[in-house]
Amino acid sequence: MNEKARAGGDRANSFRTSGKRPKAVTFLYVLLVFLGVGAIAGGVGLITDPSGGQLGMPVDEMLKRSPFDDFLIPGILLLVVFGLLPLLVVYGLVRRPQWSWADAINPFKELHATWTLALYVGFGQIIWIMVETYIMDAVAVIHVLYMTIGLLIQIAALLPSCQRYFRVPPDVDISDSAGGITGPRSASR
Repeated sequence: MNEKARAGGDRANSFRTSGKRPKAVTFLYVLLVFLGVGAIAGGVGLITDPSGGQLGMPVDEMLKRSPFDDFLIPGILLLVVFGLLPLLVVYGLVRRPQWSWADAINPFKELHATWTLALYVGFGQIIWIMVETYIMDAVAVIHVLYMTIGLLIQIAALLPSCQRYFRVPPDVDISDSAGGITGPRSASR
């Protein structure tokens, strides 16, 4: 790999190479970490006590419109999808590894795949809260908070400074099946 590819390119990644991280990127990191830590706590609470009693969430009232008999499956989903995944995304945003599985689900090839994963986490959070409020047939302050976090993840990721920061240099090919950077893109792409 040439020095330019290793450094992340010149023009498209000037924020990264200059050492300046846009505030929008820092804000995105903070939102994802907050979501991840909160979901890990909630997921562990629901897994350790699937009745919901430990968290003051009675199963018979809260899950009456759901396909679940207790909070075990929702707790596992919460822990993995909104606890561990956002933290993995933050790792990916900071370190920028080339994950072939993430590249495969990234329709925005000009942006790093973990940027797209951040968008997916934001969309997923919004959908999760919408489904949760439907199932519970109620809206609480925590729903508004976490819906707002999902929206803010979307907004932060879509800001132009954030998109510029995660732009893939035009001379780097990320489509290698092993998931690694293969070198300059050919003119036919």
